[in-house]
Amino acid sequence: MGRLEGKTVIITGGASGVGEAASRLFAAEGAKLVIADLQGELASTLAKEIGGDCIAREVDVSLNDDVENLVNTALESFGRLDVMFNNAGVGGAEGLIHETPEEVFDRYIATNLKGVWLGIKHAIGPMLEAGGGSIVNTASVSAHLGIPQQGAYGASKGGVVQLTRVAAVEYAESNIRVNAICPGAILTPLVYNNPDLDYKLDVEDAKKQLASAQPIPRACMPIDVAKTALYLASDDSAFVTGTTTIVDGGWTASGVARLADRIGPREN
Repeated sequence: MGRLEGKTVIITGGASGVGEAASRLFAAEGAKLVIADLQGELASTLAKEIGGDCIAREVDVSLNDDVENLVNTALESFGRLDVMFNNAGVGGAEGLIHETPEEVFDRYIATNLKGVWLGIKHAIGPMLEAGGGSIVNTASVSAHLGIPQQGAYGASKGGVVQLTRVAAVEYAESNIRVNAICPGAILTPLVYNNPDLDYKLDVEDAKKQLASAQPIPRACMPIDVAKTALYLASDDSAFVTGTTTIVDGGWTASGVARLADRIGPREN
């Protein structure tokens, strides 16, 4: 306990899924926390439940002013910024590349890649003033695998991995570490209740299907990824930067590349 004691943390996409798990975990570890989410009401409810030094803001990470104001909120509320967890992201049905609408590609790039770029851009200044910090970016195994019907999503997450490397090198001498996490399929609403998908799944059914998607025979839970983020955010990883940590239960190692064959509606 206390691995983030005295540190101010921003978590984007912090109101549900991995973000919610990280918000609860980071607060329990002593962080002063700003939960940022497009679902402002959900973020506010979570912040009230967590209590203590925890506030919420409604933020669209694809908008420069929203992200800049978010960082300023952390500084005004807690005086500093130590950790930026760029976790917000979108995903869903795309179709093959030639079938994918341009607006879908633009939306995924704007949220998943530009949103991370803006998070890094606006966090750097306060971290330079503080003498260091940690930036954690959520990418995906889709950055490493050629998964059909994930052209836009995979491109956005591949961009996050490369952006992480560049930022890590640019700011290493300033004691600012930048790392990425690449989760596999996680039991979150993006899997079982995604408005961009043409089907919904019962949570228990989704859990069973996810358990068959990788060698470790259980579903990846949000806390699995949140614990990795905690390690990268804390001083436990003080000599770690520019890395991509895969949290996928052995999926990429197994060579399975068609999750769509395993996740989705079933007739039986």
